Amino acid sequence: MSDILIVDDERDIRELVSDILEDEGYSTRLAGNSDECMASINSEPPGLLILDIWLKDSRMDGIDILKAVKRDNPDVPVVIISGHGNIEIAVAAIKQGAYDFIEKPFNIDQLMVVIRRAMETSRLRRENASLKRKEVTNSDMIGKSASFRAMQGQLDKVTKSNGRVMLSGPAGSGKEIAARYIHAHSNRANAPFVTVNCAGIEPERVEEVLFGRESSERGVESGLLEEAHGGVVYFDEVADMPLGTQSKILRVLVDQQFQRVGGSDKVRVDLRVISSTNKNLDEEIAAERFREELYHRLNVVPIDVPSLEDRREDIPVLAQHFIEMCNESQGLPVREISDEAVALLQTMTWPGNVRQLKNLIERVLILGDGTGPIEARELPTEDEKSDDSGRVVLSGTLATLPLREAREAFEREYLLTQINRFGGNISRTASFVGMERSALHRKLKSLGVVTSNKSGARVAQIDEPEPAE
Repeated sequence: MSDILIVDDERDIRELVSDILEDEGYSTRLAGNSDECMASINSEPPGLLILDIWLKDSRMDGIDILKAVKRDNPDVPVVIISGHGNIEIAVAAIKQGAYDFIEKPFNIDQLMVVIRRAMETSRLRRENASLKRKEVTNSDMIGKSASFRAMQGQLDKVTKSNGRVMLSGPAGSGKEIAARYIHAHSNRANAPFVTVNCAGIEPERVEEVLFGRESSERGVESGLLEEAHGGVVYFDEVADMPLGTQSKILRVLVDQQFQRVGGSDKVRVDLRVISSTNKNLDEEIAAERFREELYHRLNVVPIDVPSLEDRREDIPVLAQHFIEMCNESQGLPVREISDEAVALLQTMTWPGNVRQLKNLIERVLILGDGTGPIEARELPTEDEKSDDSGRVVLSGTLATLPLREAREAFEREYLLTQINRFGGNISRTASFVGMERSALHRKLKSLGVVTSNKSGARVAQIDEPEPAE
């Protein structure tokens, strides 16, 4: 995509321009009509298109070709040339996306200035897109817990296909990172990854944002689907998409084409679709807030993204990863995390999941006054656990119970927390709490605590008795 395609029905003109450009070090291709032009573009998009607006004996004129190029290859800059130039034609060409308009007979120096600027613009766009793709590729998945490994195993199975994937999980659990992981390891890794924030777009502007628009005042404006052509479009929180738009997205998935708002031309796109939701889509369908046909189109491969509570083992490595990220992006100090701080992080509740942990680490690094290990006292506590003298402060519930019941309640919650902290590993839990493994098993049985599989990991829970018939 570094050569220049010259399209002109006058052989002398196109060969003259070609000779001039080749003397300047550019490689060129030539076309004398619209069919030759479109065949050349479809074979390999050029780095720049020099296009005569009037083409004799052609099915398409220059404006028609310009529309097609901007639709299917929007990154290719187009310079329009014409011997019948007027202000109306120039304005129409610019509105349709032309980089510039030059009248015949043209000044060679003027032509070269325009071409150099257009090629530089094209180069910068490609570099910018490349940097964005590199950023996506470097969006690594971090974790080692059983539930994380189970999810990553499912992601690895879908990377090489074009199957549509539905990622389900609570807010902040890392669904977009999972989507970017699929993209970065797929055969579309060098193509765009475009996120559609379904909850963040004003309902009255959703179709314009997705499909783009055409108007006599502003010409052609591409939408997000067009920008994602050849790559991945990620519908973030797809349940928040308006019902009317859902039916149009369904049609795009079937036909792989759409019309811009205000336009009449069909825009063809090649897309892989990944969606995410933190809602129960079966319930949304029952409440008639989500189209069942769209659900079945999007939910080809369902993958659950576990909450942070289901992967507490990953908290230390995630926290260290966020420390390194803050150092690279903000220059904040690289600090270790003390064992006591790790234990506290692994026993906290995380309604905001991985995003909440990231924000907490950033806050601690900003407010911290040293470079030594992060201590437990620097972390927020969900309730007051001790007073200034180190005495444990009882919660209101424990304080009202007899000693035996209070002790059992404390032991039950304490052991539940520790087992889940260690991903259901009884041996590691026993080592940390200072008990023999057999003694811990007996204690758990007496307290009614059992472990079971959830999201590929062992988790502890209270063994609720079956209700009486």
